[in-house]
Amino acid sequence: MKRYVLIVMAVVLGAVSLMVTDVPGVTVGHVTLVEGDSVRTGVTAIVPHQGNIFSSKVPAAIHVGNGFGKLAGVTQVRELGNIETPILLTNTLSVPAGIEGVVRYTLMQPGNEDVRSVNAVVGETNDGRLNDIRGMHVTPQMVIDAINNAHGGPVEQGNVGAGTGTICFGFKGGIGTSSRVLPESLGGYTVGVLVQTNYGGILEIDGVQVGQRLHKHDFINHVRKAENVDGSCMMVVITDAPLDSRNLERVAKRAMMGMAKTGGIASNGSGDYVIALSVAPGNLIDSNAKTVTSTVLANSQMSSIFAATIEATAEALWNSLFMAEPMTGKDGYHIDALPVEQVLEMLRNR
Repeated sequence: MKRYVLIVMAVVLGAVSLMVTDVPGVTVGHVTLVEGDSVRTGVTAIVPHQGNIFSSKVPAAIHVGNGFGKLAGVTQVRELGNIETPILLTNTLSVPAGIEGVVRYTLMQPGNEDVRSVNAVVGETNDGRLNDIRGMHVTPQMVIDAINNAHGGPVEQGNVGAGTGTICFGFKGGIGTSSRVLPESLGGYTVGVLVQTNYGGILEIDGVQVGQRLHKHDFINHVRKAENVDGSCMMVVITDAPLDSRNLERVAKRAMMGMAKTGGIASNGSGDYVIALSVAPGNLIDSNAKTVTSTVLANSQMSSIFAATIEATAEALWNSLFMAEPMTGKDGYHIDALPVEQVLEMLRNR
């Protein structure tokens, strides 16, 4: 079955683009691990810029939509307002391997010979339905490989990297990405989003109640046994707009609004996190500087960034479904992909 990147949002802010890598300097790398009949997992690395991230730290913020998760590094980001490593996504029980890989990568970078503390940012979702998660098959070297192989341009989506074994709304989930470019009158900034989807709710696409019409959603137990509503979603928002950590936290909150547009509910057992970064070159933080001078957007200029974030997040989440393929994994468990043609017909005949 041919899969589709979905572009359905009514875009009033500027050009539609497709990838988080549309933000200048951002690269993405995957290592996908599919072995035998039970290993269905991997890692995805998001590299904010191509310099030494530890010595040129990135303004950042983290918003917790629902905290049933294991996001490593969150407290230091909240305390200091920056990120000093690539961001790594993987499965729940591979967070320790993710941390070790990110730390080893950072220590190996020229100029970091005297570094003795690294705050690795590693997010996760639980792929244990399709993957032998207890086997802890991800290694630190896979993490290093994903970072070293990161590239710009088109980003592979669906059953890849950290999205290899994930499930979303009862269908195969995965990695998704999208972006928005604001018109010059609003600054010409790019907002890019990459997501790892493994969450539930009642699927909605561009206002169409797809989950209800397919009779497949998490609260359908009056018809048949309910699907499991719990899960997790990692959302990474990156922009070249000059924002500080305070306004990046405001941006991160808007990504949850994008998740809501898809029918996600941030259920009790779901770990829903947003990491937001600004890679505006003039605002990178020199770790050796005694003072920091930044130029940041005024609060009054944030609304277009908020709108772009909501649009790009929703579309990235939908893309993770539209680009995923069916998968059979551990113990013969099978998950279907979203029935794309059927859904497209719903959208055409709303």
